[in-house]
Amino acid sequence: MPQIPGLSRFTIVGAGAMGCLFAARLAEAGAAVTLVDVDAKRLALLARDGITLHDDHAERTVRIGTALAGDAVGPADVIMLFTKGMHSRDAIASVAHLAGQRPLAVTLQNGLGNAELLAGTFGNDRVIMGVTDFPSDLQGPTTVSSHGQGHIAIGGFAAGLADECTALAERFNTSGLATHVAQDIRVAVWEKVAFNAALNSIATVTGMTNGGMDRAGGKDLICAIANEVVDTAQKLGIAADRDRVHSRLDFALSNHRDHKPSMLQDRLAGRRTEIESINGAVVRIAREAGLAVPHTAALAHLVRMIEMGA
Repeated sequence: MPQIPGLSRFTIVGAGAMGCLFAARLAEAGAAVTLVDVDAKRLALLARDGITLHDDHAERTVRIGTALAGDAVGPADVIMLFTKGMHSRDAIASVAHLAGQRPLAVTLQNGLGNAELLAGTFGNDRVIMGVTDFPSDLQGPTTVSSHGQGHIAIGGFAAGLADECTALAERFNTSGLATHVAQDIRVAVWEKVAFNAALNSIATVTGMTNGGMDRAGGKDLICAIANEVVDTAQKLGIAADRDRVHSRLDFALSNHRDHKPSMLQDRLAGRRTEIESINGAVVRIAREAGLAVPHTAALAHLVRMIEMGA
């Protein structure tokens, strides 16, 4: 695989399913990858055995570097954040010592606020944000499965990052990670937030899969939340498309009926959820913009109550 000058050394923070998928794909395509996590035992397994990647092409093992955050010394051309949103602040602080190397800092995480946190440490002019729908599931400590197609959209957090975004997209594309540079990445980010705010919060409160929510009352509530998020984005001057969001929701309800949204999975596993970076963030931003988002706020309160009672 051809090397892309300046974007060949990646530090990936978070060894979950997405972190492992990107680490494996990038390393397989010739990038130098260091996977950072807080779990020293798991990192030792990954260093010893590599990442076993199952996808539609084959099963293979890919070797990567590993490090605890304090031991990650770079050099890093790109730092990618793949933790859950509630861990972003601590994760960024753990690799802040690499900021002097002026890496690109990239987030494809769910929710709002992650890019702003990265910018606070690495600078507005070094942050790239985006969304992805690549399927990825951990199967044991060193194995990740990814079947089916996915896509990535990226864009600069601030103006003036066109060349960097193009170079990163080329690196991802040569690694089998289909990517395009969006004209306004905020649109894709907010549309995904609308999707997640509706399905994730309702599933977490009800315990239902997508198919379980596909009924009159459920669909009404899903639409109400999605509309509130789109209204908030549009109030900020972000051209989120209401029809496109509803089309994606309808597709998920019809075609992914057995899927348990990630927030429900976190609840069932006794983990904290990303409610504050999804519904909670929308409520805070809407309030500042003078908008009422009662359905989004109600679901945020209910998820918080469930977490407090867990």
